[in-house]
Amino acid sequence: MLAVHEVDRLGRNLLEGLVVLNDLFQRGIAVKVLTGIAAGEHIQRSFILDIALALSEDRRRDISAKTKNGLEAARRNGRVGGRRPVVDNDKRAAILARRERGESIRTIAADLGISIGVVHKTITQTTNQSQQTDQDPAQAAKRD
Repeated sequence: MLAVHEVDRLGRNLLEGLVVLNDLFQRGIAVKVLTGIAAGEHIQRSFILDIALALSEDRRRDISAKTKNGLEAARRNGRVGGRRPVVDNDKRAAILARRERGESIRTIAADLGISIGVVHKTITQTTNQSQQTDQDPAQAAKRD
């Protein structure tokens, strides 16, 4: 017997859930649903299991839509999700100046209290941006 907290744990969508249920039942494996409208033991597909799977897919779709709408509304209001950047313009200038003087990435990272990866990424991004500007001055003028 397979125990699941809720039917929606069997698949990411209705079709996947139905396929998993059919496969389990064909193998003779019962499913025990612990919570939700389909709570109980099931040895074969039933209308209530199908409804529970359909409702969980609909709920997932609603959550996804609400999340996307919320993020979009936040962007319109000038808020952006995610972590704040570790490197501001002052740190970027310090990293680049120290690297030009020949200091190692490890030393720069330790002194500024940031990771080696962040220092490397900052140097790489700046190098890539300057190479793009050198290759296509017309594009660089459009960006500014």
